Amino acid sequence: MVRHPSVLTPSILAGDHANLAASARLVADLGVKWIHLDLMDGHFVPNLTFGPETLAALRRAGSKLFFDTHLMLSEPHRYVEAFAKAGANLISIHIEPTYDHVATLARIRDLGCQNGIVLNPGTPATAIEPLLAFVDLVLVMTVQPGFGGQPFRRDMLPKLRQIDAWRQERNLNFRLEVDGGIDLTNAVDCRAAGADTFVAGTSFFRAADQASYAATIAAL
Repeated sequence: MVRHPSVLTPSILAGDHANLAASARLVADLGVKWIHLDLMDGHFVPNLTFGPETLAALRRAGSKLFFDTHLMLSEPHRYVEAFAKAGANLISIHIEPTYDHVATLARIRDLGCQNGIVLNPGTPATAIEPLLAFVDLVLVMTVQPGFGGQPFRRDMLPKLRQIDAWRQERNLNFRLEVDGGIDLTNAVDCRAAGADTFVAGTSFFRAADQASYAATIAAL
């Protein structure tokens, strides 16, 4: 049975936008190894966030974290090289836009990064089934992407179970990530459904002090 140890990947989208380097240092100082970077183009999703220069600036500021880079872009194939050069470790792309998904996933690996495929709440698991053998990670959105702080959608749990079942049946080794409204309560249900990688934005960065952060990390 494929079962990865759990990984917490705090979303810097919920961090301090006036000092993202400080938010990244907080994550590292607490012993967390991953950080999630949400890149939005204002077209595929109705919001604008960061670009490759943000990743490069975090690297220049000394961040050694694993950059879990989520491209919510209409044309992600045009930008994977820029994000790889800027310091991404893993680059995830959405299934919904029309482009050559297989070639783009292969290109990400050629650039020295791990790759991932993402599906929105309204996209069935069958849309990514043919790609499962080509990816290092599958990201199931548990909210409609575009804005932080949305409530978790429990109707995504069957999708997680289906993807995990395919992973077990085919003895595949990809990670199964969830992103959207993840907190201490629903993370347990996601883990039971097969998830092993948990994006936590608001629930992580809203902790009031160091002890609260540590307790959140331990519980997740």
